[in-house]
Amino acid sequence: MIPNFMKKKLQFIFFINLIFLFVLLINAQKLLADEIFQKGREIFLEQGACASCHTLSDAGSQENIGPNLDEIRPDLNRIILAVTNGIGVMPAFEGMLSTEEINAVSHYVYKATE
Repeated sequence: MIPNFMKKKLQFIFFINLIFLFVLLINAQKLLADEIFQKGREIFLEQGACASCHTLSDAGSQENIGPNLDEIRPDLNRIILAVTNGIGVMPAFEGMLSTEEINAVSHYVYKATE
C-alpha cells in the first residue's frame, strides 16, 4: 500500500508532466506552422514564381499581372484551387508542384494576407 503523502506527490508529478506535455504540443504546432509558412514563402518567391505576377507585401513583390493578393485576401480554399487548377491566365501548378508544396504556398499566402 502506498502512503498518502506518496500518492499526493505522484499526483503532483503527473499533473506537472501533463502541463509540460500540453505546453510542448502547443509550441510544436506553432513551430510546424512557422515551418510551413517559410516553405510556402520560398515557393512563392522561387519555384512557384508567384512573385513575378502578384503583389504580396510580405514577399516584397509588387507585380500587377495577377490580382493584388494583399487587396483581395483570398480564403485558403480559393488559393488552393487557383494554385492547383490555374485561373484565368494563371497556369495550373498541379504536376509542377507537389500537393505538399501547393498546400504550403497556399498556407503562406493565406497567412500573409490575414
